[in-house]
Amino acid sequence: MTATGTEALEPDWATLREAARDIMTKAYAPYSNYSVGAAALVEDGRIVVGCNVENASYGVGLCAECGLVSALQASGGGKLVAFTCCNGDGDVIMPCGRCRQLLYEFSAPGMLLETVSGIRTIDQVLPDAFGPRDLEGIK
Repeated sequence: MTATGTEALEPDWATLREAARDIMTKAYAPYSNYSVGAAALVEDGRIVVGCNVENASYGVGLCAECGLVSALQASGGGKLVAFTCCNGDGDVIMPCGRCRQLLYEFSAPGMLLETVSGIRTIDQVLPDAFGPRDLEGIK
């Protein structure tokens, strides 16, 4: 990932995939046996990661993207510019709809996602999304 002056960050997808695969090994998935790791590049050059954490009460399990967003906020916030996630086999997977909405909330305009069909923008994987910009000016 490189940025000098006002240049945009260039995602190093291999580094992001490696970070996602590394954190995936920390997943807690005793019920589904489906571990997921996620990694994203933040506008300031940081990489944040998250893994899924299941629960015996299935509905309160946390997706890897939830952990990633929590790590983003805990480490200073910011906007995500590039994102990838992988399963237990290390294969790139697509975030579910709920997680796409979560990522949209914290995305920089034009955030890139590595998907099973190639690199896409957040707007391509969540068209016509409702988000923070829709609530500007409302009190």
